[in-house]
Amino acid sequence: MNGTDISELQELIGYSFENGDLLIRALTHSSYCNEQLINKTGDYERLEFLGDAVLETVSSEFLYQTYPDKKEGELSKIRASMVCEPSLAFCARDLKLGSFIRLGKGEDRTGGRERDSIISDVMEAIVGAIFLDGGFEKAREFIHRFILSDLENKQLFFDSKSNLQEYVARNIKKELEYITEEEHGEGNEKIFRSKVLIGGKLTAEGSGRSKKASQQEAAYNALLKIRSTDVS
Repeated sequence: MNGTDISELQELIGYSFENGDLLIRALTHSSYCNEQLINKTGDYERLEFLGDAVLETVSSEFLYQTYPDKKEGELSKIRASMVCEPSLAFCARDLKLGSFIRLGKGEDRTGGRERDSIISDVMEAIVGAIFLDGGFEKAREFIHRFILSDLENKQLFFDSKSNLQEYVARNIKKELEYITEEEHGEGNEKIFRSKVLIGGKLTAEGSGRSKKASQQEAAYNALLKIRSTDVS
């Protein structure tokens, strides 16, 4: 998909830019600028810087209002898990954001469209672009809709390894073990696949572009399985 064809993305995010160049810049990686001999300021990095600040303000306000009984330390911990790189990448994949990014050919070949570090940065850059184009309230609406939504399920995912460890220690009292294997996918890119075993028994599996991500997904799938068993 062509990164400059922004009409579909605008429809997905529910916001139409007055200045479409801002959105194009938010989708432009430095590797594309270098390859096309475009000035470095044409990439998303400055917009990412701005979007990060807006996101921190909006998420802080959201948590302050949502959890009136939690102390500063607890709020900081929740905010850190909500706006960290894997969390933003998770949200970006919901929007299929990777398909819209303008990348250099080498970065594209090595899997840049799915790399957490890139798509999370682009997510913040879009926040910054909306802020400049439509103001704080429009940026706030985007953040609430695509980053702060479905918070319970997202927190379960991002805290999955610690949550699973606590659950197993408290309720099952058996050994918790991860087995991770490295594979090579398209373009010789590394893919990690993990199995989580409880008491030596396979409970769930997961995959990701890092060992940590694959174990996190395996833990999340194990928690979903345990939750469904408890409900039934």
